[in-house]
Amino acid sequence: MATRRRVGYRIAAIASGGVLLASTACGGGGGGDADGKVTLTIETFGTFGYEELFKQYEEDNPNVTIKERNVVQLDDYAPKLQQNIAAGSGTGDVVAIEEGLMVSFVAQPDKFVDLNEYGGAKLEDNFLDWKWEQGHSKDGKLIGLGTDIGGMAICYRTDRFEEAGLPTDREKVGELWPTWEDFQKTGEEFKKEAKDDTAWVDSITQITGARNMQNAEYTYFDKSDKLAIESNPVIKESFDYSAGLAKDDLSAGLEPYTEDWNAGIKEGAWATMICPAWQLGHIEDTGGPDGKGKWDVAAVPGGGGNWGGSFLGVPAASEHPEEAAELAKFLSSPDGQIGAWEKRNNLPSSPQALESKEVQEYKRPYFNDAPTGEIFGKNAAGLKPVYLGTKNQPVAQAVTDAMLSVDSGNATPGEAWKKAVSDAERAAR
Repeated sequence: MATRRRVGYRIAAIASGGVLLASTACGGGGGGDADGKVTLTIETFGTFGYEELFKQYEEDNPNVTIKERNVVQLDDYAPKLQQNIAAGSGTGDVVAIEEGLMVSFVAQPDKFVDLNEYGGAKLEDNFLDWKWEQGHSKDGKLIGLGTDIGGMAICYRTDRFEEAGLPTDREKVGELWPTWEDFQKTGEEFKKEAKDDTAWVDSITQITGARNMQNAEYTYFDKSDKLAIESNPVIKESFDYSAGLAKDDLSAGLEPYTEDWNAGIKEGAWATMICPAWQLGHIEDTGGPDGKGKWDVAAVPGGGGNWGGSFLGVPAASEHPEEAAELAKFLSSPDGQIGAWEKRNNLPSSPQALESKEVQEYKRPYFNDAPTGEIFGKNAAGLKPVYLGTKNQPVAQAVTDAMLSVDSGNATPGEAWKKAVSDAERAAR
């Protein structure tokens, strides 16, 4: 890992926002212990890259102790967070909110602290316009501060490509698949030469997700929040394309983020996988030292696309809202986003961070020194949000489950599509 700079957290304020970042938590607002010390619990999922940032914040704020509760899989994290937010208890002081959950949470502004009351209103220039807007409720309350966005690429195993006689240079690899049709054709060529039954892709569910997020202004729900699984043609087109990969035996057929899937990353069981920027950190953690230099990063078929990204919010149930708001502001600041980028490749939603040398010139050692700052940062400012409905999570899971039945050979594409539609309709009620 490249040496990370110790970003200037001790400075009094960010020039662009003018908001104090490193204020010492002293029991104001939510109050603290009798000795003036405060313990803040932050809930996250996946890999946010905050390890060093927590240490720095505690060093600059000796009265604050940070405890992180992390859940690896979003599918496990999201339902529990939704239940606790609805109940008004059981949450951390700061919670990570995935973009698919944000729509439902901004519709419940009373369940969150309005971060405008703690200086949040002055931070608008620190975020891309659409990311800033997504964090607000209809009545103008600031529910969440943006963390990352999800520019897309393809991660590929150079050793598997070499074994199959394909180029390994990332520029030449990207030229293999300007379109998704080319991507499938390349996969068919790979299959003919691949050794040890190596698959072309890890899971068709990931391909479906990528194509949906590339090609639509909304996915399973239209902007009036009406279920659109059948009326949005992109959904069926993505489903059919991905099912074709399974039919041609190009998929490993594994459910993402399971033990078997993680083992597949470590073993090099497939040659390519969809890589939103945040995925690189998971590959590195899971692949371990033996995987270093075997992975690289190339352009995604179809060009660009925004998949993923999160926010930080403070639940109304927090006993320390002022201190929690300061921590959320710190982690989501331009410098905080640069720190998360350097640790886990989470692509910043801050224009200042995106334009920084730390992002633009960054090369990731684990991925053959791939210029990930250039690959992901080049089109970042032009990424657009995709609307995800209030019940996006259960509907998306219904489609994922149907796709997995195709991937495993337990259902035909026609059978799986009918089940996806019926289960989606049930989940959307």
